[in-house]
Amino acid sequence: MILTDYLLCDKSIQWDYARQLGIEHAVIRLPEDDRFDVTDPGHWRTIRDRFLSAGLRPIIVEPMPNALHGPIKTGGPERDACLDKVIRMFPIMAELGIDTICTNFMAHIGWLRTASDIPERGGALVTGFRLADYQPTDLAISESELWANLDTFLQVVMPAAERYGIRIALHPDDPPLPRLGQVSRILVSLANIRRALALYPSDCLGVTFCQATYSAMGEDIVQAATELAKKIFFIHFRDIRGTKTDFHETFHDNGQTDMARMVALYDRLGCDVPVRVDHVPTMAGETDQTPGYATIGRLFAIGYLKGLIDGVACQREG
Repeated sequence: MILTDYLLCDKSIQWDYARQLGIEHAVIRLPEDDRFDVTDPGHWRTIRDRFLSAGLRPIIVEPMPNALHGPIKTGGPERDACLDKVIRMFPIMAELGIDTICTNFMAHIGWLRTASDIPERGGALVTGFRLADYQPTDLAISESELWANLDTFLQVVMPAAERYGIRIALHPDDPPLPRLGQVSRILVSLANIRRALALYPSDCLGVTFCQATYSAMGEDIVQAATELAKKIFFIHFRDIRGTKTDFHETFHDNGQTDMARMVALYDRLGCDVPVRVDHVPTMAGETDQTPGYATIGRLFAIGYLKGLIDGVACQREG
């Protein structure tokens, strides 16, 4: 497994923490403003070089920039122009050694929580979702529209992705519910993930295996990981307690998943892919300004994951 951290493109203390923890690879969130043109190689090189100068090599883009992906998911009038820009990203990414895009197909509503101050162990605060507390909006899209839009996306971009060796890693919907008000969701079960992958069979189309989301689906995540092993391009290492209609995040050692077993499983399956921790608690002394992405919980989670990876390596080597 290749340990990474999720980092914004403006240098911050999080970059220093990553290097101090021994992380050498970055999952990068591209700027979402006019400073950055996804079709300008110079803009990409500036960001790549900024990371390299800090001792970090960017290898994954997460997510697809929302300004591009929003119209693609909804089928909006800008879709064709956005698809063209996505394709024009690929040769730039290939030249710079950034070979994977973690993307989702959640239209209108991204990953969603109804609370960000749920007490976890020792009073740490975590995010959570309760369907009973969700207030629907006026936004709407049907299941059939989403499947058609996903098919269009894949049919248009995958030939170019194959040409340049760019891997598209589909992230499941979070929470994995078939509807939120009038907004349908489609990547909500292992069966639907299979259906999505079958739309365009390719070595360049796979999944981001977000452990907690597959757990929230009610899937056997050991079975799911085993089935999808050759399609796992990226792993989100996180855990929850609860079900898709009512759950909360946890410390990485305090959820409903046997995390040590999962790390050992990835090793046995040959999943030597990038992994990052996700959705961490806000701990004592921290402000809750960025729920799920506070610093101390993130440091704990990375250390915990490093320990599990090292433990598996020791067992393998005898």
